[in-house]
Amino acid sequence: MPMTPLNVTHPFLDADGDKLREECGIFGAIRANDAAAATALGLHALQHRGQEAAGIVSYDGKEFYASRGLGHVAENFSSAEAIAALPGHMAAGHVRYSTTGGAGLRNVQPLYADLASGGFAVAHNGNISNAGALRADLVSKGSIFQSTSDTEVIIHLVATSRYPTIADRLVDALRLVEGAYALIVMTPEGMIACRDPLGIRPLVMGRMGDATVFASETVAFDVVGADFIREVEPGELVLVDFAGEIRSVRPFGSPAPRPCIFEHVYFSRPDSVFAGRSVYEARKAIGTQLAIEAPCEADLVVPVPDSGVPAAIGFAMQSGLPFELGIIRSHYVGRTFIQPSDGARHSSVKRKHNANRALVEGKRIVLIDDSIVRGTTSLKIVEMMREAGAAEVHFRVASPPTAHSCFYGVDTPERSKLLAARMDLEPMREFIKADSLAFISIDGLYRAVGQEKRNTGCPQFCDACFTGDYPTSLTDLALAEARAAQLPFADPKAA
Repeated sequence: MPMTPLNVTHPFLDADGDKLREECGIFGAIRANDAAAATALGLHALQHRGQEAAGIVSYDGKEFYASRGLGHVAENFSSAEAIAALPGHMAAGHVRYSTTGGAGLRNVQPLYADLASGGFAVAHNGNISNAGALRADLVSKGSIFQSTSDTEVIIHLVATSRYPTIADRLVDALRLVEGAYALIVMTPEGMIACRDPLGIRPLVMGRMGDATVFASETVAFDVVGADFIREVEPGELVLVDFAGEIRSVRPFGSPAPRPCIFEHVYFSRPDSVFAGRSVYEARKAIGTQLAIEAPCEADLVVPVPDSGVPAAIGFAMQSGLPFELGIIRSHYVGRTFIQPSDGARHSSVKRKHNANRALVEGKRIVLIDDSIVRGTTSLKIVEMMREAGAAEVHFRVASPPTAHSCFYGVDTPERSKLLAARMDLEPMREFIKADSLAFISIDGLYRAVGQEKRNTGCPQFCDACFTGDYPTSLTDLALAEARAAQLPFADPKAA
């Protein structure tokens, strides 16, 4: 495969590490003029889903071309030269943070391999929860891995499948995979888009002239000028060839879907539509429900920008309190900011957020944020409000307590570092130094996103980060826990 020169920029530094982060965004286009340009534009719209690295692979009917780099999309694909190096009417792209595999250029997607059937490129959003076990088995049989990404496991499974067609080989591979995946696959025959049987990670399909396009979110279609057609259904493979024929196959049965509920809370852009509902309207409704469940006597409702804004609007409307921008966010502080010293690291919140002192001084403030993870950022923001003269600082959270790690493609700390896993409500309040603290209930969250309540027997969403109710097996985690529990010097054959 001809490879264009790789554009390497500085890796990202996360000053806070106190936010749940969606790990990837993917975009693909087939039968498109300037497919790489459309893909780059779509990735711009998905930049919030991954700011560590970006990559695009294109196909011109004869050859595959690739460009990958660390940094933002604009740092890698904003020049005419960068796009010209990616010719063809089919392209797929990826923006990422790292979950499985870690940072580094060799893990930047889309990943590509030359298989016996021809070129094969894959962009993957999600996380394979048995990737370690599958990888160990493949290596024992002679597979040689070029990356540490769980996505490469899919490529090796496809390569070793004995089925005749590439679509059948992909299905054969995915039958061995557990966890979450939304995939855009490119082959010399066309493009395949698919979601895991539970639909944990999002994927939508659109039309742009004669082109068919796929993306993690509908906002990417708005930006490239495409019309939204529908979601790729859970467990569905959509196959598009170069003549424009679209086929749909559903080889995994029809289990009850479990899309990630945190897309409504934080991950998706508010101008996207997820699971048939406006994300912005859902977040306002979450704030409304939060005000019903946890009202507060106060003077002002203040969002923690930017993710707390829609919920704060809903909270203010329901409670009858004024909505005010009591915290001003700087939009010019990137994740690549170089920390001059350890002392400066602790001022990271003030670089991003500053209290509007003239507004909050002497006032009773209700702060609205989307979540509390480690709690360190919440503490700093409460302290910032007090330093600005707020008379009282109350904290309301537009999601239930995050007490469990995610294993489906979201970057969460290990459970021992999650504040809600270590503390009950009152100790959490004391830790962040708020006058009061309340979270929306799990049933309240479900009501806000259009459900009557959570169906405990068969939940309508994946909410494992709140409930610990994981919808799939977690093989790698179970193996790691078993190894950790093994007595020192014990004979593993004795079990």
